[in-house]
Amino acid sequence: MKAIVIHAARDLRIEERDAGEPGPGEVRLRLATGGVCGSDLHYYNHGGFGAVRLKEPMILGHEVSAHVEALGAGVSHLSLGQLVAVSPSRPCGACRYCLEGLLNQCLAMRFYGSAMPFPHIQGAFREVLVADAAQCVPADGLSPGEAAMAEPLAVTLHATTRAGGMLGRRVLVTGCGPIGQLAILAARRAGAAEIVATDLSDFTLAMARRVGADRTVNMAAEPDGLAGYSANKGHFDVLYECSGAAPALAAGIAALRPRGVILQLGLGGDMTLPMMAITAKELELRGSFRFHAEFAVGVELMRAGLIDVKPLITHTVPLRDAETAFQLASDRGQAMKAQIVFS
Repeated sequence: MKAIVIHAARDLRIEERDAGEPGPGEVRLRLATGGVCGSDLHYYNHGGFGAVRLKEPMILGHEVSAHVEALGAGVSHLSLGQLVAVSPSRPCGACRYCLEGLLNQCLAMRFYGSAMPFPHIQGAFREVLVADAAQCVPADGLSPGEAAMAEPLAVTLHATTRAGGMLGRRVLVTGCGPIGQLAILAARRAGAAEIVATDLSDFTLAMARRVGADRTVNMAAEPDGLAGYSANKGHFDVLYECSGAAPALAAGIAALRPRGVILQLGLGGDMTLPMMAITAKELELRGSFRFHAEFAVGVELMRAGLIDVKPLITHTVPLRDAETAFQLASDRGQAMKAQIVFS
């Protein structure tokens, strides 16, 4: 079977790999669709991010949907041919954090397409994938493209949970890539009363308005576009910082009201923080990393029609043109979510 393998920055290859057979509690999946994620782009464009670097060839991908092709012994809740969203999160279930219920902080996490450990955790961009049945969430009624959006949606649902009560809150979203767009959808579904979004691209900001932002600000064209929100110690209750850029974080903090909550999702490396403002306004800085239970919740929200991710899927390409998907996804002037069709 074919797999999408990254060897170094800009060295992406389609290679043959062994498929494997499902053991007890496992299923063999025929991949349907895979979405190119920000971390995939870091590996493709830069060979890694921060201290995380490629040390060996690695199959990319963790946003995938698939059809069930074979069932291992003991699997009864799935059926042959069924469309499933595949969670890339595989905690060990036995370490101290798993036992505390913090499964996203597992000490032995096996997360598809991650170069954090060595040997690397191979990803899911392969025609045939053997997975734990527990990773597979039925996606009946969704398209394969929608089902493949469950992973990034889960990231923002986890962040929304980390924020606490959202009902009636004023929300600022900085960075309107796919995670920022999904943060808008998640915050609105959770009851946010006002959502303002910032970015440097008119294309992404137009998409943000389409999915529910009340106002957008292009910070490249209007560097002081949030200045009005800093009056009287600030306006917003919650900041979803999705860019990983220090200037976006600083502008967002200035616009937060006292005791506001900063949700840091963007992973752009270490940033300098305006600690005086954080201290004086008694702000809470909360990291938000991956997800676990939120994956199945996201699938159910999409199946119920309560969150619509279809507008975010802007490009779909066949497996043979996989590198085109990475090039498109790197261009925030024309693409939001680029997906690869495997079957």
